[in-house]
Amino acid sequence: MFTGIVEELGTVEAVEDQGDAIRLTIRAATVLADAGLGDSIAVNGCCLTVAERTGETWTADVMQETLDKTSLYGVRPGDRVNLERAVTADKRLGGHIVQGHVDGVGQVVRRTPSEHWEVVEVSLPAEMSRYLVDKGSITVDGVSLTVVEAGAESFTVSLIPETLARTTLGFRSPGDRVNLETDVIAKHVEKLLGAYLPQHPQQSTPQNQENNS
Repeated sequence: MFTGIVEELGTVEAVEDQGDAIRLTIRAATVLADAGLGDSIAVNGCCLTVAERTGETWTADVMQETLDKTSLYGVRPGDRVNLERAVTADKRLGGHIVQGHVDGVGQVVRRTPSEHWEVVEVSLPAEMSRYLVDKGSITVDGVSLTVVEAGAESFTVSLIPETLARTTLGFRSPGDRVNLETDVIAKHVEKLLGAYLPQHPQQSTPQNQENNS
């Protein structure tokens, strides 16, 4: 589990193509201070497992499922990535509960700069919009953010200078792909309430009626 508070910007050192997977090596400092084999580190919001490590780099295996459903597909050496170690029980929950399980990929639509902050609009898959509410939580590339305005096809967030300076969101451009994770509590509430909501019977089609006769 993570909090969505990025600890540092790492740099992709190498990408080894293995056909149906890649081995991703990242240069970092802070997250390697106490990282061991088998530990979890979020990379742009994707929970990955440390498979190898040196003094300055660590390596993770990224499966095809992750490549298909996240923005890690197409990552290249030199790319900067957001990094966060898994939260410990004695750490302040500065963001919100983040699993590191990406729900979908959105795109930066536009950026509107201001004197002290920047408003960024991000598109999202239609099936994710029901989990977003104004002033609710969303994770964008592993960064815990507050939704300013939630729409059916996009949402906006307001980024403070600290976020702009310390995460990839400071240099994402319109059209760039970003990983999105919605609030897990909203998903659990939806499933729990589903048992008490009226179910609409499926209408029979002419073919079904014929098969049932």
